[in-house]
Amino acid sequence: MNSHIKKVYVPMTETSFYILLCLRTECHGYSIVQQVEEMTNGEISIKPGTMYGSLKKMEQDGLIEFVREEDKRKLYCITELGREVLELEIRRIQRLYKNITEQSV
Repeated sequence: MNSHIKKVYVPMTETSFYILLCLRTECHGYSIVQQVEEMTNGEISIKPGTMYGSLKKMEQDGLIEFVREEDKRKLYCITELGREVLELEIRRIQRLYKNITEQSV
């Protein structure tokens, strides 16, 4: 993983985090929007402009890849690089959580 990718994606925005999390199985943008709203009980809603801009950037950066088109919808999935970046972020969040729970004030 090059330093540019690390600098841009770690720490990660919630939008990027949820997109990569959802793309562990192939899906399209609208499906990601629905999954994120369900996972967060509606607290996070990704708007279409944000979603498709993020998908484009993440594809250009090699974190996700276009798989195929189905019913005029583009399906994507996470790449190996995307998995590495997601794992880095998950470990960072776990460390934060561990520190919070150990520091009960």
